[in-house]
Amino acid sequence: MAETLGSLCDKLTIVKLKQWHAADANAQTSLADQETRLREEIDAYVRDAAAGVIPPGRLTFAANKVYRKEGNAVAEVRGGIGAIMGQLADVNCRLWHVQETVYAFEQVPPEEKNGVVKQLALLNLERTRCIDQIDLELQKLLAPRAGNGASG
Repeated sequence: MAETLGSLCDKLTIVKLKQWHAADANAQTSLADQETRLREEIDAYVRDAAAGVIPPGRLTFAANKVYRKEGNAVAEVRGGIGAIMGQLADVNCRLWHVQETVYAFEQVPPEEKNGVVKQLALLNLERTRCIDQIDLELQKLLAPRAGNGASG
């Protein structure tokens, strides 16, 4: 996948989750380094996008998820980049906990297994929507600039 602001934000929220859950000192050191590098990469990406170094068409990389929409309602994603980033962080927290259930799937009662799988699928769809929408919001913010002769 090509890196976009949305994908970088997704990676950062996951690193933050790992920092919260990791007890090992070596892992914490590695995760702190990953966080620093991702923050720097996000800053550079936004700077390059604003300067027109990244062409507007390359600011998005839509997931184009193919799934049956009937019976698979996914939360709406709306607001500015900050609001969507908050939703992405929230969905990744919920996804983390459902994934923990999957790691011990044999302990899930049979009548609850389908619900766990469905929840995992829907959360992944919401996560993808958040990533895509962050990219689209950045593209919209920079669109007036691109229309005024910014290089691309």
